[in-house]
Amino acid sequence: MTADKSTKHVAVLYGGFSSERPVSLASGEPCAAALEEAGYRVTRVDVGQDVGAVLSELKPDVCFNALHGPFGEDGTIQGVLEYLGIPYTHSGVTASALAMDKRLSKIVAKSVGIPVAESKVMNRHDFTSAHPMQPPYVVKPVNEGSSFGVVIVSEGQTHPPQIITSKDWKYGDVVMVERYISGRELTCTVMGDVALAVTEIVPQGHSFYDYDSKYVAGGSKHVCPAEISPIVYQKIRMLALKAHQAIGCRGVSRSDFRYDDRFSEDGEVIWLEVNTQPGMTPTSLAPEMALQAGHSFVEFVSWMVEDASCRR
Repeated sequence: MTADKSTKHVAVLYGGFSSERPVSLASGEPCAAALEEAGYRVTRVDVGQDVGAVLSELKPDVCFNALHGPFGEDGTIQGVLEYLGIPYTHSGVTASALAMDKRLSKIVAKSVGIPVAESKVMNRHDFTSAHPMQPPYVVKPVNEGSSFGVVIVSEGQTHPPQIITSKDWKYGDVVMVERYISGRELTCTVMGDVALAVTEIVPQGHSFYDYDSKYVAGGSKHVCPAEISPIVYQKIRMLALKAHQAIGCRGVSRSDFRYDDRFSEDGEVIWLEVNTQPGMTPTSLAPEMALQAGHSFVEFVSWMVEDASCRR
């Protein structure tokens, strides 16, 4: 028999020790508060290296995963929870690891007909005086989120960006070099087996949707639903669901796209990546899209708890 909300004990996992710790803390607290409002018994767990021992003693019925970045969304914490036999939200071990690796997730997406940008993976130390690709292009770490380490190389730039090979670079040695797609930033959340609204993200005072655009109030404007043609709108919803299913995601995911409509209304739609742990901060996109579909924030996080399981 499934426990009702008043007896179901939910451990909200947040914080952690990745570069996205501040984002995770900002996501986890509103989720914990909403679950308490919904009637669940909630324990907040700021995840450290002893998380296995902490959860073994706590014995929650469900873990709400509000972690971001390495360890939290790359299959690692999911493996710990599988080992402990504690049901958890969002995607499982394999899908989480696959989605976190931009190279592998693009290979899977392309294999099922999802349009992706031309790219190559290389060691950052192999950057020389010559561009690895004709500018404009984007350099990004293969295993980071929240736009950490993203560098855009403009068309007129004569040399590769020096930061990539400098000692100040802290995002790993393996990077992806990807053709820069001009145009509009679009995103679509999938909830279970349903693609929700499509949102256009318009950075305010930023050249692209970087960390501050994502998490600082006023850093970006969200147009939901996006003001694009119905054909493109439905195409993006279809591609988001297709990526969710091809990579094996569960619960909630969010796919990001670029849409270049400079030359025609249909334009070029390019899938960038799928995020298996979408942000749940006050400025985050997934809760906005859920609300547009008729799900309040409390209902949205409650649905995730009720959807939780092992062997995801």
